Amino acid sequence: MTSGDNEKTSGDNENGRFAPRPVPPPETAKGILRPRQQNAANNHARLAAGERVSRYVEWYWAVRWDRRGQPPFYAEVLPYPCVNLTFERTHERTGAFVTGVWTTKYVRELAGEGETFGVKFRAGGFGAFTGLDVGAFSDTSVPATDIFPAADALGEAVLATTDVDRRRDLIEDFLVDLGREAGDDTAYRLVLEIVDAMEHDPDLTRVDQVTERFDIPIRTLQRLFRRYVGGSPKWVLRRYRLQDGAHLLAEGRTSDLAALALELGYFDQAHFSNEFAKEIGMPPLEYARRSLPS
Repeated sequence: MTSGDNEKTSGDNENGRFAPRPVPPPETAKGILRPRQQNAANNHARLAAGERVSRYVEWYWAVRWDRRGQPPFYAEVLPYPCVNLTFERTHERTGAFVTGVWTTKYVRELAGEGETFGVKFRAGGFGAFTGLDVGAFSDTSVPATDIFPAADALGEAVLATTDVDRRRDLIEDFLVDLGREAGDDTAYRLVLEIVDAMEHDPDLTRVDQVTERFDIPIRTLQRLFRRYVGGSPKWVLRRYRLQDGAHLLAEGRTSDLAALALELGYFDQAHFSNEFAKEIGMPPLEYARRSLPS
């Protein structure tokens, strides 16, 4: 697992019911490919979600860059299985956008001067908050007004200030005003429990282990994940394990790829290497070499 995982608390509260885990520390680089190079090319930060929206929102993230007089940098991310609401000012577009679950490596060109302030919903959180079938817009990015009609005004207000706390307050006021905090979605609570286990328990490597642990039929699990998460249970498991693998390789874990593959739940080193190369775009050892300090 990643360096910040050992510091996270249990997902159970004092009443024995599931409570979302606290956000990872801001320095956690999980999901960011070649993090050292990306840190040199842009200013990246994370901000915890406020209590009013933490049932649905996990954290906020901010990226700024100034590459005027320099060639573009291509930032690469192996995204979490979640939806992001972003407020962007770039050479390509300006405004508020909703990006669905991205099932492949996400590549973003950083050119000129720009910034993005993002809202990372919990896996399943956007579907629970909006009532939408998240699987219907995987791998797509749409204007936020397609989903939130008043998002243009919100986008203007967010981009008009550079204070991250003020930005968080504006967004949370907007989400709370939508009035979707009431009620207890038991299906969403179950999704949160399952996704939390998938992310933080490295022993969960197969879907049949998930269905057995949570005593849930496979078809029910698949329907829940399409509706709330936007990806299949198998894909979510593989995404978390690949994120773990990329993080460990970027930190220098290269001495025994066969052991690493087994640790991540792959049948053998060949299966891990093939899937890693397919998703990341290069074999594990080449990725590690490019990620470590020169």
